[in-house]
Amino acid sequence: MGFQYQRQTSALGTTMAQAHLIVRTKLAKLADRQAFDDWYRLERLRDAVKGFRAQRGWRSWSRTNPLVHFAVYEFSTTEEAEAALDSPAFDALVAEFDRVWGARAERTREIFETAGEFTPSNAE
Repeated sequence: MGFQYQRQTSALGTTMAQAHLIVRTKLAKLADRQAFDDWYRLERLRDAVKGFRAQRGWRSWSRTNPLVHFAVYEFSTTEEAEAALDSPAFDALVAEFDRVWGARAERTREIFETAGEFTPSNAE
């Protein structure tokens, strides 16, 4: 899919993750935040990491807008991230999200390709 960066290694010599699938969800009502948080913490993150075959996943709430939640899934390659969105597991995850949240949440998905990384050493 488009331009590909060369694979990079971090300052520590480890290979960086090449791609991240980022799912942004905006809740319609703040009153749903705790239930959404519980559901994502107890079920969704685990199910999505396994279903997508991601290396790992994590999630965050926006401090700017308390209705906005981000889930990030890490992959070795952009092809793996793209394949996750074209899998039966993805279709099942979408159906489950829609069943549980319906119109109470809207979401977007994007795949980001890692372009670089910097980690300062203690000597700097």
